[in-house]
Amino acid sequence: MAWTLSARRLFTPFEVIDHPRVVVDGGRISKIGSARDVEAVGQVLDLGNAAIAPGFIDIHIHGGGGHDVMEDDSAALPAVETLLAQHGVTGYFPTTVTAPLDQTLRALERLGAAIESAEADVDAARVRRARPLGIHLEGPFISHARRGVHPPADLLAPRLETFQKFWQAARGKIKVMTIAPELEGATEVIAEAARRGVCVSLGHSDATLDATERGIAAGGRHATHTFNAMRPLGHRDPGILGAALMDDRLTADVIADGIHLDPMVLQLFLRAKGPERAVLITDAIAATGMPDGRYRLGSLEVDVHGCTCTSEGKLAGSVLTMDCAVRNVVELAKWDLRSAVQLATANPARVVGQKLRGRIAAGMAADIVVLNDEGIVQQTIVGGVID
Repeated sequence: MAWTLSARRLFTPFEVIDHPRVVVDGGRISKIGSARDVEAVGQVLDLGNAAIAPGFIDIHIHGGGGHDVMEDDSAALPAVETLLAQHGVTGYFPTTVTAPLDQTLRALERLGAAIESAEADVDAARVRRARPLGIHLEGPFISHARRGVHPPADLLAPRLETFQKFWQAARGKIKVMTIAPELEGATEVIAEAARRGVCVSLGHSDATLDATERGIAAGGRHATHTFNAMRPLGHRDPGILGAALMDDRLTADVIADGIHLDPMVLQLFLRAKGPERAVLITDAIAATGMPDGRYRLGSLEVDVHGCTCTSEGKLAGSVLTMDCAVRNVVELAKWDLRSAVQLATANPARVVGQKLRGRIAAGMAADIVVLNDEGIVQQTIVGGVID
């Protein structure tokens, strides 16, 4: 049954439409435009002074609501997905962390099955949860020197046969893979993953500029949590960070929580990548939405105090939510809300090849977030389902 949304403004997110109407029919957007140009159909949901925007997409998230996406608990993903929807996320990419091979394979099997189930269940949106859209494989093909908190004993050299094991376990649902391009065998794995449509993201890397360029030539096209777990920028040794900032072949993401990056560095990143190539992620862990304490990140124990997550003294993910990341771009980088929303919607959708999400336009999935003027989530609509 068709119905209509109206509000004070709409972010497509590339433009602003004042006094818009959005007609939704069968889980898709059928029409958008100003109230004077689009006739209301069916039930009308008037959002008053709010803004309509595409639902947020998080391409790097490990957990939330007390659960990790790798754990063997049927309650884990529903808890994560419920929390995500509360913060405006309608689609996400559950992200692994380096673990023993058998544990990683079991997690990939569970996540692949969950994604297939979500794809097949047209009524899944009725439970008000974000949808898993693909898996982000973070590790084990990463640098020992820039591993962060990933367990060193479980890191593996990139090998096609190992990647194939991961691919089969995940039922082909790996859509993003973080890899250090300088590792022996990395270019072959990058090329094969890219051939299969995976967004190959360069990160957790100590790569020189030459090694990074080889990774890009092989098929790398994105950078993982820029500045963090990366070879530092040197004025005679730009390395992977120089490429992440300056090479237009790479899109790149950041954790805009005010902890992983100083506000000035966030501004530098956004100025370098611009509104088309910058992406917001959360890198959120199980502690997100929970009180201070000790939580799991894969096989690791992480201590959470305030907004800081650490394991053995190193930063270990975040408790950031995507709506907060958007607001931080407005507050810390002085961007307008529409532009900040683009970094959490159209840009990640384009990076991971989600052609039916990330924009408000006819034919797109009716994944929508409702925001007030401060960017605070008022309502989240997944798959066009309202009460």
